[in-house]
Amino acid sequence: MKYIVIIGDGMADYPVPQLGNKTPLQKANKPNMDFLAKHGEIGMVRTIPEGISPGSDTANLSVMGYDPRKYYTGRSPLEAVSMGIELSDTDVALRCNLVTLSEEENYEDRTMIDYSSDEITSEEARELIDDINRHLKTDSMTFFPGVSYRHCLVWKNGPVGLNLTPPHDILTKKIAAYLPSGEENKVLLDMMKKSSEFMKEHPVNKSRVARGLKPANSIWLWGEGRKPAIPLFYDKYRLRGSVISAVDLIKGIGLCAGLKSVDIPGATGNINTNFKGKAEAALKELENGQDFVYVHIEAPDECGHRYEIENKVRSIELIDELVIGTILKGLDKFDEYSILVLPDHPTPLSLRTHTSDPVPYILYRKGEEKTSDVLGYDESEASGSGFFIEEGYTLMDRFIG
Repeated sequence: MKYIVIIGDGMADYPVPQLGNKTPLQKANKPNMDFLAKHGEIGMVRTIPEGISPGSDTANLSVMGYDPRKYYTGRSPLEAVSMGIELSDTDVALRCNLVTLSEEENYEDRTMIDYSSDEITSEEARELIDDINRHLKTDSMTFFPGVSYRHCLVWKNGPVGLNLTPPHDILTKKIAAYLPSGEENKVLLDMMKKSSEFMKEHPVNKSRVARGLKPANSIWLWGEGRKPAIPLFYDKYRLRGSVISAVDLIKGIGLCAGLKSVDIPGATGNINTNFKGKAEAALKELENGQDFVYVHIEAPDECGHRYEIENKVRSIELIDELVIGTILKGLDKFDEYSILVLPDHPTPLSLRTHTSDPVPYILYRKGEEKTSDVLGYDESEASGSGFFIEEGYTLMDRFIG
């Protein structure tokens, strides 16, 4: 049996007035998802446990079969693992976003314009992170470059429980109420303020402004945590597997679980990504002997954060056509396979951030096709199916079991 999981990050949503009060999943043309829903099991699953922050970190841990209440230690250390950063047991890793703030004189008066600095390129970002290290690196704190706007700060013997705010949660809002506060956070706030003093004048940003792009004019620190200890996926399920994602967070979860991480040329983490390349790589992994592949596509989540209504619909259609369609054709050569399709969490366009609402899932097995009166794959059809999984981390047991 071959197993493949396809995550459309943030696909689930609420009805959108501009879409005729349909959700993006209801609006999208997605014949492959609809086919799987009509002939498989469709239901709802709560991927975010009560009282846990609704992030892609906690949600994907849950989908991969790990209870976030037991194994979650913070977002950034998972990303650090993917970036090849060695963490000691007392190191604290923090996510460092390159953000665009408005330009009021007082830092506290500024507004969060863009958590991604117009999705700055990795090459430009590396130049900025090098300069940030020159200005801000200390004996205990070092910055490491990642992909696009997503980077890492490692704080030797640093504290946890800092109550820091993700920048994508405060788009268009004044930052004053969300800045790091308290004595332990003073060093982080000072770094953020100092970064804004020299980043604005950096040649990378002057070039971006001249080209009509948003500058990366401040760092934003959040998502702290210590090195995780996740049981190996093989020890849990006796399956050898791979993870395919453009995002360090998902790669890091996979690597911590002992999965092979596969890099895809042209994979970006947004709607301009190599959808088909991810599908073809997943098939190749299965053909080369892997039992399990976890394919993660970030695009719907990014569209939700950015309030790009049509792009969110289009990203779902591209996942259906280029990812699921390609995978279904390629799986014909296998006698037995199972497919699991779901969002990790909702990213409602109206809120521009994640929520803890349950999400719709499809579980389809070749050779066990069903006939039902399900019309297709969306939140409403899944809610009416009668299947509901309260503990999201048990969905993987159901899928593989």
